[in-house]
Amino acid sequence: MSSQSNSNPRVLVTGAAKRIGRVIAIELSQRGFQVAIHYNHSRSEAEETSHACGGAPMFQADLAKVSEIHRLFLNVSESFGPLDCLVNNAARFTRFDPLDITEADWDFIHDINLKATFFCCQEAARQMLPRGAGRIVNISSLGGIRPWAEHAHYCASKAGVIMLTKALSKAFAPHITVNSVAPGVIPFNDVDARVQAMIDATPMQRAGKPEEIADAVHFFLTAPTFITGQILAVDGGLNYR
Repeated sequence: MSSQSNSNPRVLVTGAAKRIGRVIAIELSQRGFQVAIHYNHSRSEAEETSHACGGAPMFQADLAKVSEIHRLFLNVSESFGPLDCLVNNAARFTRFDPLDITEADWDFIHDINLKATFFCCQEAARQMLPRGAGRIVNISSLGGIRPWAEHAHYCASKAGVIMLTKALSKAFAPHITVNSVAPGVIPFNDVDARVQAMIDATPMQRAGKPEEIADAVHFFLTAPTFITGQILAVDGGLNYR
């Protein structure tokens, strides 16, 4: 692994039970990483991901609670080993007219998308800094780059992740790299008219694949350490359309 002393680095992937997180975990496992799988409620799906990763260890935690984030990273360190890498993938997504968003709606999104991302970065850095090396990749979103009218709260949270990535890349330098992957349209369910319109507007004229997000994550986890504080939009060119 480029610029890593550990040939089989330990990586925690949050929200690894389903969707993009599951694919990231599997792809990293297949590329030689020792993967730890975080989940909250989706135990059966996490078990399936674990099996696909050759029996990777699983760790449960509600990331909306900082006390559980602390417990998660303590358990990971004690039973899996200190982390070389962290992939902050866990996220929530809802759609509301901005005039209908309540405090609870706002907190539901930000507790995971932004607050949990920060405190997971903090806990990971506490394991990485004494060892003098580490990699963090935060999954942001095209919604953090481009405004979506019915996702103001979500867009704000992911824009926060992008700026958090940049700030922490300076705070944790020179020992830890912090970068972000911003997925475009990566459908897992039936494509409705709104999503199809985004696909149609994508210069590459197709939706993205979760494996392409995993490729971008792998790039940041193995790239030269001179690459930090960067945002890589994996969106078929939609962000500049």
